[in-house]
Amino acid sequence: MRTLVLTEPGKLEYKDVESPAMQKGHALLRIKRVGICGTDLHAYEGTQPYFNYPRILGHELAAEIVDTDAAGFSNGELVTIIPYFNCGNCIACRNGKPNCCSSIKVAGVHTDGGLRDHFLVPSYSLLRADGLDEDALALIEPLAIGAHGIARANVLAGEYVLVIGAGPIGLGTIAFAGIAGAKVIVVDVNEQRLGFCRRLPGVEQVINAKSGNVSEQLATITNGDMPTVTIDCTGNQQAINNSLQYLAHGGRYVLIGLQKADLIFSHPEFHKRETTLMSSRNATRKDFKHVMQSIEEGLIKPADFITQRIAFDKLKEEFESLLNPEIGTIKAMVHMD
Repeated sequence: MRTLVLTEPGKLEYKDVESPAMQKGHALLRIKRVGICGTDLHAYEGTQPYFNYPRILGHELAAEIVDTDAAGFSNGELVTIIPYFNCGNCIACRNGKPNCCSSIKVAGVHTDGGLRDHFLVPSYSLLRADGLDEDALALIEPLAIGAHGIARANVLAGEYVLVIGAGPIGLGTIAFAGIAGAKVIVVDVNEQRLGFCRRLPGVEQVINAKSGNVSEQLATITNGDMPTVTIDCTGNQQAINNSLQYLAHGGRYVLIGLQKADLIFSHPEFHKRETTLMSSRNATRKDFKHVMQSIEEGLIKPADFITQRIAFDKLKEEFESLLNPEIGTIKAMVHMD
């Protein structure tokens, strides 16, 4: 079967390897679509935490079942997966938080992912399509990351939520903040992405971080209160360290974005707000189901997020172009067939 392997930062190689054999408790999938996400791009750049080379990327998937012993699933059925393979035994798993399992294996990060013709996955990771098409299925995972962040923040209708970073994860976060009834403010440096954000439900204001004093603009928008929830989706150390100043007193600061370096805050600034600081890692089955329902109800339109389509055989030569902000990538979708 065909695979595309990231052998080291900046170097992708096509390799032909034997297809995996069916195993008990697993499903053998034929991959149909793969979304390229920030994790894949960071791995290509050499900046992704928890990552080792060589690695087959890809965890935003739509697939067809080739073989499975999973109850209720049939060969030929269209599915996606929850690509966070958990142990089921650690304290996080026992407490219903498999998304932060102590020995989690995320496809395309800790273990090989879906940029290949066939992929063997644990049966418990399967999610049936329920009428969604291949594009929608491959978008569920990145949208679920945003949905999980909104759930973690316990966003309430009517409160100001600031989302910093309007990449694919940020856009999903913005969308689900709007679905929750929040008044959403978006900060980014890319005018094209900010323009896209203006069309999303719940977005009241967008701010280009290069356009002037962000704190002053936020104070004006919120009548001096500042946002009660600030969510970082940049994975940029400077942005994360600087954004505490944008938070209201008594607010929640949620970090969805991830980077390798240390977080450095002013303790007095953190303390005086009685800040609640939390990370948001991966997503749960409940989040995936929430995304699927939102798509079915027309609250999320997957086609709006897809800006590029790339044939698998062309991905190696086109991958690096996805790092160029000038081409306006929101979501690149790889076609495997």
